[in-house]
Amino acid sequence: MSLQNEATADRTAENSASPRSQAKPTRVRWRLFLLLLILVTVNYVDRGSISVALPVIQKDFNLSPELVGLLLSAFFWTYALMQVPVGYLIDRFGPRKVVTASCVGWGAATAASGLAGNFISMFIARSAIGVTEAGVMPAGGKLNALWMHSKERGRGATILDAGAPLGAGIGGILITWLIASTGSWRYAFIIAGIATVVLGLFIWWYVRDNPRAHRAVNAAEAEYIEDSHREEAATGPVSTRRGLVQYLRFRSFWAMCFGWLGFNGVFYGLLTWGPLYLSEAKHFDLKTVGWSTFVIFGAGFVGEILGGLLADKLRSRGHSANLVMRSMLGAAALIVTAGLVGVTLVGDPITAVVLLSVVLFFLRWVGLFWAVPATLGGRENAGVLGGAMNLSGNVAGFITPIAVGLIVGATGGYTWALLYFVGSAIVMGVSVLALDYSKRLVRA
Repeated sequence: MSLQNEATADRTAENSASPRSQAKPTRVRWRLFLLLLILVTVNYVDRGSISVALPVIQKDFNLSPELVGLLLSAFFWTYALMQVPVGYLIDRFGPRKVVTASCVGWGAATAASGLAGNFISMFIARSAIGVTEAGVMPAGGKLNALWMHSKERGRGATILDAGAPLGAGIGGILITWLIASTGSWRYAFIIAGIATVVLGLFIWWYVRDNPRAHRAVNAAEAEYIEDSHREEAATGPVSTRRGLVQYLRFRSFWAMCFGWLGFNGVFYGLLTWGPLYLSEAKHFDLKTVGWSTFVIFGAGFVGEILGGLLADKLRSRGHSANLVMRSMLGAAALIVTAGLVGVTLVGDPITAVVLLSVVLFFLRWVGLFWAVPATLGGRENAGVLGGAMNLSGNVAGFITPIAVGLIVGATGGYTWALLYFVGSAIVMGVSVLALDYSKRLVRA
């Protein structure tokens, strides 16, 4: 009788579990990454706000080109220095806690920057934004490894990273509109900061470190993601949490870092100095600067989304990771280099905007790099490797604004600054071709 009852109970359990396991998978992972897209978009609205408002701030604070470059670099010094520590925190405590604290913190720092009364206080506020924003992108890379099927990580990486050009583009319009509406760049920064804090609270409510911990994920979606994790574990070396030092001997680690450094040498150069370049070299007014920035960086957003779709489509057709990534990113680097050379040669403002839009469209394909830390180090080490990669990129972040400021101050123009961007694009091109995208670096 007891055995019969046990058998009946087993069949009842199977029947009750069967509909859930056979149900169509929910798509919470895509809604999660849409939220991360919004998060990174707001991140870059706040990060780039000073560049858009710079023509006004420069006059208020009476800044030379050299001081402008130093101010623009303030964010990147602290942002870069925090990357590896925050990567360890993400791997230790999980991305949800880190990304929530980051969002609330940088919102408060952005609002505080609206209260700055001189160069020094603005420099301190921008440095604080760098500290607090540091966790966003490495946490996003970790969530990509935890939540996405291996065949979807190209799209996951580019959806995450596409917030950068989208935020830069939207920020160009939004910040100029807020300045015009409120009559002050200070109020614009305070409003943007408060909105970011509210977003941080929503992030805490919605994001989870594990798909099964999310109330809206059904068994089918969780199993779909976990099947990919099991397949990776079965076909590759066991992934355990490791120190960063073990990766330093590999060519692919350094190719990842230098590729991101070259990429950000171009992107951060255009993000920080692009609006002032359009204002001073092309004589655009503030409104035209805002719309031109939207067009240029909007093209980067479209390019990044399409690049992720193309990469995943090619992978689904059976092409190897190395063939897809090296061909796509190598071609992108070539077009970016040629486009930047073209900008140095043309005088027409509209043509310059068109060429810069083409540059951003293909440059943002390198957003696929946010899938690389999980490939090289596995899910357990994606945070620290993502932090190391972002540290390298933000070395370019703090060097580039200063270098451009010195170049513009010394030459009185932007030609040699644009050639600096060309050099960064070449570094990026060599690196994306040298990286092996197909295997984990450290075996158990």
